[in-house]
Amino acid sequence: MPVGSRCGKKTMRPEKESMIAEIKGLLESTGFVFLVDYRGLTVDQLSELRGKLREFESSMTIVKNSMLGLASKATGGPDLSGLLDGPTAIVCGAGDASVTAKALTAFRKSAKLLVLKGGQLGQQLLSVDDVEAIATIPSREVLYAQLAGTIAAPMTQLVGVMNQKVLSLLYVLKAVEDKKKEESA
Repeated sequence: MPVGSRCGKKTMRPEKESMIAEIKGLLESTGFVFLVDYRGLTVDQLSELRGKLREFESSMTIVKNSMLGLASKATGGPDLSGLLDGPTAIVCGAGDASVTAKALTAFRKSAKLLVLKGGQLGQQLLSVDDVEAIATIPSREVLYAQLAGTIAAPMTQLVGVMNQKVLSLLYVLKAVEDKKKEESA
């Protein structure tokens, strides 16, 4: 029997198992994962991008495709293997996915080197178009403000209508009072 095998199955070195477990932990602990090809970026550009991502509670980790493929299979999530071509970095976080996608697309437009590959949102596999569509969604705070405005608008209109009805009643009562004063005078 060859060294490193048990009953015909190959065993993995502890370092690789540890790296796969770390990547699996990243995939499981975040709500979104975007995959990017960082080829051509300088160290300064990578540092700048990581700094921008930190502002949005996100991080960028460079991983080996084989390790990412094994980790994604271990999570039971969507199969990322179709997106694992060339150097890959995973961008993930606990913050707002749309804000992070905006930061990536803005950096991609300015650096012209970063290539979006796709990603994962929850258990849904994302294409490059999906990631770009997420970047166009307003931030969570803006959506909350829009929702509050939408909910408040009918109530504001109702208050205006009720106020007009009360004022109309007051005008009628005032007219009746004035008429009675004229009749008694």
